[in-house]
Amino acid sequence: MNRRQCLRLCAVSGITGWSGQALAHHGWSSFDQDRPLYLDGRAVEVRWRNPHAELVLELADGLTLPADLARRTIPAQSAPVDAVAVLSKATLPRRRDRRWNVELAPLFRLGQWQVGEVAVGTPLSVVGFGLRDERGEALLRAEYLFVDGKAYPLRSSPA
Repeated sequence: MNRRQCLRLCAVSGITGWSGQALAHHGWSSFDQDRPLYLDGRAVEVRWRNPHAELVLELADGLTLPADLARRTIPAQSAPVDAVAVLSKATLPRRRDRRWNVELAPLFRLGQWQVGEVAVGTPLSVVGFGLRDERGEALLRAEYLFVDGKAYPLRSSPA
């Protein structure tokens, strides 16, 4: 059952409040943290709200992995994440979906990094983790956001 089916079930059965949010929010265990994915395109929908900001990314034509991805400068964060290792392992998704749902960080954390609200039409790139075996919906939990020439680690706050 995917996220949309869970939400429909909650709506039909009259479940409200925290239970609906819990079903909509994915824990890390749903994602394949051994295979980071790289996506690049334009935001076509943006939901700037808690529990985390989300956007729909329409992929660029001819998506390719940037040669300099592993050498990009990433600001230090309080979580012990090896940015070079994650970026070095990044690959393109196997699935061919044109649009991906991207989960960013909670608004508080985005504010700590001084990430401005992403507007519809904004070009951006993300490296993150898709659902295991890329099954279910085209969903990516962003680890790194690249927008307006800046890199933002999203796992934790600035160091």
